[in-house]
Amino acid sequence: MTVDDKLIDKLAKLSSLEINDEKKEKLKSELGDIISFIDNLNEIDVSQIDATFTTVEGGTPLREDIAVQDLEMSNHIMKHSPKSEDGYFIVPKIIE
Repeated sequence: MTVDDKLIDKLAKLSSLEINDEKKEKLKSELGDIISFIDNLNEIDVSQIDATFTTVEGGTPLREDIAVQDLEMSNHIMKHSPKSEDGYFIVPKIIE
């Protein structure tokens, strides 16, 4: 994979960042180094290693999922929200 201006522009757009021309060259170099380092991982023979493992013997411990309604906490959260109505958050419309 090559890191070029087109890729940098795409990444900038996806991340909503503005990258000036002076930093693009440095960023291309740094991203190229990162990709080269990751490519080295493809050289490691992992055929004898199981695909998954866990550090917790017996799997992940689970807890009882109990719903609790705390009106005082709800009111406190709503009081500090920018906009709320009837116990719901009011957010800007993002889908047309």
